[in-house]
Amino acid sequence: MRHNPDVAERDDVDGIVEQWRRERPSMRPEPMAVFGRIYRLARLVGDAQERTYARWSITRGEFDVLAALRRAGAPYTLPPKALTASLMLTSGGMTGRLDRLERSGLVRRSPDPADRRGLQVTLTDAGRELVEEAADAGLAVQRTLLDALPPEDQERLAELLRTLLAAVTGQEG
Repeated sequence: MRHNPDVAERDDVDGIVEQWRRERPSMRPEPMAVFGRIYRLARLVGDAQERTYARWSITRGEFDVLAALRRAGAPYTLPPKALTASLMLTSGGMTGRLDRLERSGLVRRSPDPADRRGLQVTLTDAGRELVEEAADAGLAVQRTLLDALPPEDQERLAELLRTLLAAVTGQEG
């Protein structure tokens, strides 16, 4: 990893781990060094993404709905249950997001022609344009943040986090 003189050799997480080691030597607080940084990074990056998406008057959660519809491919339509499962939301949480997005003209809800009791959510043309612009801007923020690491370290970090995520969710093997 290249050395960046603007980055402190130690951070607040190191201090927390050392305090636990001092106060409880048998504790073995090393996992805090990993997860403390993951939590802090997630919050900082999430806040940066939230500020980015605010330029389009949407929240990060609303972006996630629009992005899921866009990634589904033409005709950019999914049932609410698929969106709820994909984004790990409750049905109430999804309804609130869909209400706001529909009022903004970014999605349209309509009866599902394959299921008389069901609905489908479709990305409008305005929603597609917005999510594509917002996705490009969000990726630019993420790229800028990752520039602190050389490309090979970025790839290795992605691999390590994939392995850890799989282990935590029970998918490793």
